Amino acid sequence: MYRPVATAAATGGVPTDNGDYVVTLDQVPRWNDAEIRSSLEYENEDPSFSKSFLSDPLTSHGEESGTNGLASRFPVDHEINSKIYLWRGQPWNLEVDAVVNSTNENMDEVHSSQGLHAAAGPGLAEECATLGGCRTGMAKVTNAYDLPARRVIHTVGPKYAVKYHSAAENALSHCYRSCLELLIENGLRSIAMGCIYTEAKNYPREPAAHVAIRTVRRLLEKQKDKITAVVFCTSTSSDTEIYKRLLPLYLPRDKHEEAVAISKLPADVGDENGETIIHERKIRIKPLPKKVIPKPSQSPAEVPASDVGLVQRNSSYLDTYLDPAFMSLMKDPDQRRQEQWEKTAQAQGGWNCAKMLGFGDIGGPPLSAAEEYSLHSRYLAKANSLNLSEIAEMKILYRGGVDSEGRPVMVVVGAHFLLRCLELERFILYVVKEFEPLIQKPYTIVYFHSAASLQVQPDLGWMRRLQQILGRKHQRNLHAIYVLHPTFHLKTAIFALQMFVDKVVWKKVVYVDRLLQQFKYVPREQLTIPDFVHDIEVNGGKGLIVDPRTKYIYHRP
Repeated sequence: MYRPVATAAATGGVPTDNGDYVVTLDQVPRWNDAEIRSSLEYENEDPSFSKSFLSDPLTSHGEESGTNGLASRFPVDHEINSKIYLWRGQPWNLEVDAVVNSTNENMDEVHSSQGLHAAAGPGLAEECATLGGCRTGMAKVTNAYDLPARRVIHTVGPKYAVKYHSAAENALSHCYRSCLELLIENGLRSIAMGCIYTEAKNYPREPAAHVAIRTVRRLLEKQKDKITAVVFCTSTSSDTEIYKRLLPLYLPRDKHEEAVAISKLPADVGDENGETIIHERKIRIKPLPKKVIPKPSQSPAEVPASDVGLVQRNSSYLDTYLDPAFMSLMKDPDQRRQEQWEKTAQAQGGWNCAKMLGFGDIGGPPLSAAEEYSLHSRYLAKANSLNLSEIAEMKILYRGGVDSEGRPVMVVVGAHFLLRCLELERFILYVVKEFEPLIQKPYTIVYFHSAASLQVQPDLGWMRRLQQILGRKHQRNLHAIYVLHPTFHLKTAIFALQMFVDKVVWKKVVYVDRLLQQFKYVPREQLTIPDFVHDIEVNGGKGLIVDPRTKYIYHRP
């Protein structure tokens, strides 16, 4: 069990025949009565828990813009809040009407929520085998057998793929909504729901929590009189802290939390059911105007019988029924994409100063905060699902200690960047994964450019894309980039980055000519320095460089 027996006993739980403890709703913290009242500040239950999982979407954007007089999309509703509970533990230990089981399409025991079948007994698996499986996004109900609950609602969460993230969000939203609808159909009123995703299906935890909370909120707005309790159950400290931080956004308990949520909510919070809005699939139809009956003329002319149909189809007659605005709706998505492609082709075909100077294609409009957050989330989810050990072995990028003021340090070794042996897209994924724990707070980069001129380096267009993927937190929290042994070509490239890409980030570059000067910013014991960097300091650039990965030997410049 995730919840210790001693803790359950202390709260007054009732032991069952198998030694587990039954917890009633009276023992579970109600969201309205939760001890933590701050919407965005919290303390970790687990000191080893990393805050990298708890990044605030659009934090800088929200703080700069404020509410701007916008109405809250999720206003305070004390009646709904009184029905919400947050509990760290397994759902099937709760004495509620129904518990939710996250399973697969075959509803077999192996892929169900861990520990559920053992607690319910063999009868649950036997009944599941008679139901004929369950489709993704749908739900089915069975008896609860040995559980303290009355029913078990089984649902199948979606597999997550970055390319089809909108479909995955809507399928997950349908899981939660199907469970609540089944609860109402069976005359039940309280439900305990765990996190409907599995590590095997690769659904990112924080986006899944956004979908869960907003879907429950939207359904309770319509069916609040038929449901008395919804318990969000978490089994890890990371999930608990994510829910503590996101619940105030969708279920604010006072006007302060409601005001903060206006700027902290993501750009897309779904429709009236909590599903992701896909604008390209919306039917763009405006209602017809009221019918205006034209006044008959004082002296109607005689019209031949053969011309009656022509008169009825006259354009002046149709104008009384059709609004010109109806005929000129917003541009079709395909037309918008075509215009974007034409603008891109025109920009690429035109004169590009940076491209003429050999710095690569660094044109294109900047991304909004919402677009950067979405791009970063997709890359991070994909990076966490892949094995990138071959890039880690190249030692291009690795964690150092801390600088002289205690900020964490990321070390980059330019000479190890072997473009001929490297797939750039996989390297970007590795960079996103390694930088994620650092960019949540102020940090420092140390770049060893020693002998890097022997390697082919990516152009500034690639650097611009990498910076967009890392997002605005990287820009805001980066303290400095210390560049050891810079060359004239590198200084020229950085000047181009300052001019064409980002003045904020690349103005933080500090050129360092000697290691002793570098140690003033980052102590020697806090850096793992490649041997050839020391050799350059001692021999003044004479001798040879041995590539640590390929063992090729290069002459020093």
